Amino acid sequence: MREIKNEEALKHLSFEGTTPFEKKVYETLTKKVKRGRVITYGELAKMLKSSPRAVGGAMKRNPYPIVVPCHRVVASSGLGWYTPKIDYKKFLLMLEGVKGWTS
Repeated sequence: MREIKNEEALKHLSFEGTTPFEKKVYETLTKKVKRGRVITYGELAKMLKSSPRAVGGAMKRNPYPIVVPCHRVVASSGLGWYTPKIDYKKFLLMLEGVKGWTS
């Protein structure tokens, strides 16, 4: 059985019910921020010519958290928030080998 990369899986998902902006956020995050890396809400917002708050709202409504890695988006001052629990975000980042954000 072949492993499917997150960016490959995107084209098989229905983003019905999301806004065009949210879909763009999910696609950009999934394609640009690979396993073991993080990006701040501000950096992702700058890439999208948007605001950190708008990016955070999209992350909160992410319909596919296993494929669209919203746990990789952090605040400039720390982990930021994560639904449903911040401990899940720490755990996922530790699994991916991210250091500095999880201690």
